[in-house]
Amino acid sequence: MAMTDAMISAFTTLLVTVDPPGLAPLFLGLTQGMTAAQRRQVAIRGSVMGFAILTVFALFGATILGALGISMGAFRIAGGLMLFAIAFEMIFEKRNERKEKTTGDAITKDHIHNLAVFPLAIPLIAGPGAISATVLISGTLDGWAGKAQLIGVIAVVLALVFVSLYLAERLNKFLGVTGRALLTRLLGVLLAALSVQFVVDGVKSAFAG
Repeated sequence: MAMTDAMISAFTTLLVTVDPPGLAPLFLGLTQGMTAAQRRQVAIRGSVMGFAILTVFALFGATILGALGISMGAFRIAGGLMLFAIAFEMIFEKRNERKEKTTGDAITKDHIHNLAVFPLAIPLIAGPGAISATVLISGTLDGWAGKAQLIGVIAVVLALVFVSLYLAERLNKFLGVTGRALLTRLLGVLLAALSVQFVVDGVKSAFAG
């Protein structure tokens, strides 16, 4: 049961952090002028690369932290604060402004053929928040079985990202401005609560023993 709860928490955290519905309008902006087939190619490549990046951090994030001498407790506190900052931006409509600026810059510098790598895979899908969340969640799981389940959760979230990108045009029209604003705020409140839990767990871990 505890593992099931952990996986539900992992899924919720990653889903909110990656924010598939929020990526849809940005993806439309990125791929403006492309055919449906070209958009599908970008969506597939971006989703696969995002999955690969998050999987690497799920498997080796703790090892990298250990090599740098950073305790998991300290990383939980730092990661929780970072996730809280993202939640704050989501609630007060700052996150989309930042993402849209990233999107605009990337089109100027890298042109259309590199969109799947940058900015779609990094930083829009596998951004600092998603990477931090992945490492934090991975640190709470025991053994390779837990890591394998986390990778499964990442796969499900990235599959939802692909579906969201594939249906971007229809999703954008369906949600509308009000629907997107409401969804973003609800997800932001949920992420804020989860991020505070990460900080509490980090403080407990840092001062244990």
